Amino acid sequence: MPRYSITTFGCQMNVHDSERMHDVLRRAGYTEAGGPDEADVLVLNTCSVREKAEQKLRSEVGRLARWKREGEGRVVVVAGCVAQQEGERLLKQMRTIDVVVGPDNIPELPGLLGDLALGGLPVARTVFDLDAPRFLVASPPPASRAAPTAFVTIMKGCDERCSFCIVPHTRGPERYRPSDEIVAEIAALVSAGTREVTLLGQTVNSYSDPLGALPRAPGASADDPDESEFAALLRRVAADVPGLARLRYTSPHPRHLTPSLILAHAELAVLPRHVHLPVQSGSDRVLRRMIRRYTRAEYVARTRALVEAVPGLTLSTDIIVGFPGETEDDFAATLSLVREVGFKGLFGFKYSRRPHTPALKLPDDVPEGLKGERLARLFEASEALLAAHLSGLVGTTQEVLVEGRDKERGHGGQGGALWSGRTGRHEIAHIEGAAELDLLGEVVEVSIARANKHSLQAELTEAARAAARPRQRGAAEPRPARRSLPVVAAEGG
Repeated sequence: MPRYSITTFGCQMNVHDSERMHDVLRRAGYTEAGGPDEADVLVLNTCSVREKAEQKLRSEVGRLARWKREGEGRVVVVAGCVAQQEGERLLKQMRTIDVVVGPDNIPELPGLLGDLALGGLPVARTVFDLDAPRFLVASPPPASRAAPTAFVTIMKGCDERCSFCIVPHTRGPERYRPSDEIVAEIAALVSAGTREVTLLGQTVNSYSDPLGALPRAPGASADDPDESEFAALLRRVAADVPGLARLRYTSPHPRHLTPSLILAHAELAVLPRHVHLPVQSGSDRVLRRMIRRYTRAEYVARTRALVEAVPGLTLSTDIIVGFPGETEDDFAATLSLVREVGFKGLFGFKYSRRPHTPALKLPDDVPEGLKGERLARLFEASEALLAAHLSGLVGTTQEVLVEGRDKERGHGGQGGALWSGRTGRHEIAHIEGAAELDLLGEVVEVSIARANKHSLQAELTEAARAAARPRQRGAAEPRPARRSLPVVAAEGG
């Protein structure tokens, strides 16, 4: 059987697309290789949100020229946003590439590979499914337990047109998935063992059911232009899939943090006490140039209303530094917003010019060195807030969803691999002294022993230890937790 390997760059949408490519290729008879060197087909699933991501692709393709020469019939596939952005140009610029496939054309991948094997020429397929949107459904391998966490796409594309963002060009306009399909996929995942689902969308909380199957959510106003059916979707998932332990979502837009969504957070126990809400800048002048369509005051008011409705809820965000025209006063406004809101984590990026974006009309006038200096100051402020937050949790009791083994921290004198997972507020927790127990996929009660730089060190409470299952001898080693950053965020948003 032909063997494949997938390398993923970028956001959760790309992670989800890679998981669906695994499904598509397995159903077509391919088997996953132990690594790229053992593969017959190597897929690079790419990101184009920032210039550095494209540079990574070009560097990787250059390295693969030798890999391809060393094995007869080896195939290089480029998928994802760079594939969508560049299309056939990639085939002309880099002869190593055999197939270019956009996110909406993933179901066609086995057929494209089959044509190539029969002597077909290199091909690019990057056509948006605007008339009949397709959403690939997770299909865990038979006789295997689903991962504790899973992504479920509820929409794709974006209509926001932020001036810095290439996503509308690479993912197309917004297309929504029927709520019946969303609920059915989540129910199937939960039946297979998944405990936590993250709903995915470029502006996930702008969701609208294309079949009109959702009732109006409590608190929703027909006169609010920012209102959507997202809160109604959350309520339906909570009601129809009671076995789901946690329901997260990413990446929301601040405009759609409406009263109905805030009320859902206050009333639905399945929603964890954490929201990642990209702000991008704390300066109204820069927000206008970014075409974000909200002000600093509106962002603060909406997040404050959310925190007041859900005591203890934590917020994280995305921020761009060095956007065209950003002054020191603009950056100071961003730093003050970080401290005012009290973000417990953030992703910070230096602005980079992207093709097909309105910001190309603006001069990239912030020197690269100054961008780097501002980014360092931003991280310094963020790290201080996170450190104080994590330190304040020492001695408390938290509930952790165990996602897997943290092998990187588990060796070197720590008595075997540690279990790793996340609290309801998304803090990473490493659980010590439980190597002999089977905790995978369990929500366990832990006592926080100490704070690390970006995570917590924890121990099972006596009650949790008494309730835990012993690990069976000879059982396969569970894979490590998939995520390893303090905050997971979709690009854009």
